Amino acid sequence: MILIVEDEIKIARFVQLELEHEGYEVKHVADGGEALTSALENEYELIILDLMLPGMSGTEVLRNLRKFKDTPVIILTARDRLIDKVEGLDFGANDYMTKPFAIEELLARIRVHLKRSKEGVKRMSYGKLVVDLSAHSVTYDGVSVELTKKEYDLLVYLLDHKGEVVSREQTLEAVWGFDFYGNTNVVDVYVRYLRSKIDDVFDIKLVQTVRGAGYVIKA
Repeated sequence: MILIVEDEIKIARFVQLELEHEGYEVKHVADGGEALTSALENEYELIILDLMLPGMSGTEVLRNLRKFKDTPVIILTARDRLIDKVEGLDFGANDYMTKPFAIEELLARIRVHLKRSKEGVKRMSYGKLVVDLSAHSVTYDGVSVELTKKEYDLLVYLLDHKGEVVSREQTLEAVWGFDFYGNTNVVDVYVRYLRSKIDDVFDIKLVQTVRGAGYVIKA
């Protein structure tokens, strides 16, 4: 999911619609303080950040975010002075774009940073659960967990969206693909498989059901 932090509603709506058209999940906030809280509590793939915000400046949001997370950040702002660009990059921004902007360029930069981010991730963890992406293996407290390919893909998807409630439809599309012609019950079946191999064996509650909404691994 991508977080848009922008107080100009027309710009935010335009960017959100374009990103959703490209297949991204998007959340929008207009306040700096709210943006920092959301960025710290959720696992966003990328953040598009304005500098001039109510509540807390974009620079302060970035500075505080970098104390805890390395989520890719693209600054998108009307500030075009060199000193603003240098400051933004020094505080940890991955990229800097000025308004007015071409949406095609923004989309291209988003693709680049998401690709770099995914290539840099070699392992995922949740407490004692560790997924080694390069070795395609899963362990819990050093004990190997044997999963089928689809069970593994489902676990990675849920961990990648840790803290987010994902619907059965979203999960089906992401893990099984557009060409899967089954129904969403297959997601429930594979969640049960994961629970039998992880939750039941190690006496934990990893994958939680949100009634009427889907599943979540809580952050």
